[in-house]
Amino acid sequence: MIKTIINQVLASVLSCLLISAAVPFQAVSQQIPAGPSGYSGQGAPQSAQELAQLVAPIALYPDALVAQILGGAAFPDQIAEANNWMLANSNLQGSALMQAVNAQPWEPSVKALTQFPSVLDNMAKNLSWTSALGEAYSTQAADVMTAVQTLRTQAYASGNLKSGSQITVVQQSPNVIVIQPTNPQVVYVPQYNPAVVYGTPYVTPGYSAATVAATGILAFGVGIAVGAAISGGGCCGWSYASWNCNWHGGAVVYGHTTYYGNNAWHGGYYGSSATAVGPYGAARAGNAYNPSTGTYARGAETATPYGTQKVGQAYNPNTGAYAQTHQTSNAYGSYGNSEYSKNGQTTYTQHESNAYGSASTMQSTNGAKAASGTTANGQHYAEGESANGTKYASQNGNVYKNTGSGWQQTQPKSNYDQKTSSGWGQQNKSSGSSAFGGSRNGWQSREDSSRGSWSRGGGGGWGRR
Repeated sequence: MIKTIINQVLASVLSCLLISAAVPFQAVSQQIPAGPSGYSGQGAPQSAQELAQLVAPIALYPDALVAQILGGAAFPDQIAEANNWMLANSNLQGSALMQAVNAQPWEPSVKALTQFPSVLDNMAKNLSWTSALGEAYSTQAADVMTAVQTLRTQAYASGNLKSGSQITVVQQSPNVIVIQPTNPQVVYVPQYNPAVVYGTPYVTPGYSAATVAATGILAFGVGIAVGAAISGGGCCGWSYASWNCNWHGGAVVYGHTTYYGNNAWHGGYYGSSATAVGPYGAARAGNAYNPSTGTYARGAETATPYGTQKVGQAYNPNTGAYAQTHQTSNAYGSYGNSEYSKNGQTTYTQHESNAYGSASTMQSTNGAKAASGTTANGQHYAEGESANGTKYASQNGNVYKNTGSGWQQTQPKSNYDQKTSSGWGQQNKSSGSSAFGGSRNGWQSREDSSRGSWSRGGGGGWGRR
């Protein structure tokens, strides 16, 4: 059982490194020339009906929040990473939160969404929808903006979109309805049922949210104070006041400039990398996107006389799978941690090897956990617990099992002990292959490449552009 868990974790993390080795890509917000129809992606563009279904959950949000969501959705890996970071830093509030967020390597739109934790969390929990929304905005920006206005017009005509103490609704023209906070200092996020509020039922594929009343009434949660955000908190140009929607121009506006989506969505653009070599060492970084599988990957490595660092991350929004790894080595040994997530389950591993031996640990959100190590004189130990509570231990080359009624030997000394004697969970040391090594003949199959994805941060500051 321990062997199975270990092999699954190692396969997942190694597949992440293989993905990032394939072809790097650079994800930036910039203008992408559109074709004659305004569509700049690959394949057939989405229809007006499909786009309406896609934007239905957020079309009645205030304009600036819609802008942040459309911009942020184009970077689903960062959405997941930011949400995970927010959960780990829930003690931060107000200006302290903004200062900490400002130091992160995320897109401005993703940083802005940290002011609305419930919205960010919802996008992270619906990554398939978030990814589709981001791709649609990146490739059909004007059509997406039109879809939002079409839905607002329907809700307005049905009597379900009205001004009140939370939002002010203004119909500027027959085709443009603007939604702003009634109190500029406080933003309320509407909660509504897309299948009812528009007068026409809309069901969004890949999207689920908290149950709301089956009526056309807009409800509102607790207001989000954006007073500090409006002034930027002394640090943050990405604050709420920096965002808006240019309904006539058909695009999101950030700081008075049109904000385009992720150019990775535009197909055929597989990636780029950069290498720097100097008297004190070398560094390399790269990003990649595979439009065939929908997998993103990025990684970096440094090598100096004092040691090496390697980091990598991969994410597939189509499957929701994610993996990341951070490995270091120096004169004293090698160290690292990795993470793999899919289907709502996450597994974390850590390892350390030095002159005294090696040690590794694994823990999964389903309850499984294990530890393993080798002493300097070659003696090996291992223990673990499966998700159902069954415990395992290895001693003197024998494997024992405990289901709650005592220990029973299940496996004598064998190849199992030999395979695990080096300490499971260990990654390549500095003498091993580079995170960017291997073939550049293409990516793995969808099934293989999807093993790496989602985001909690790869450590070491990779991903900074």
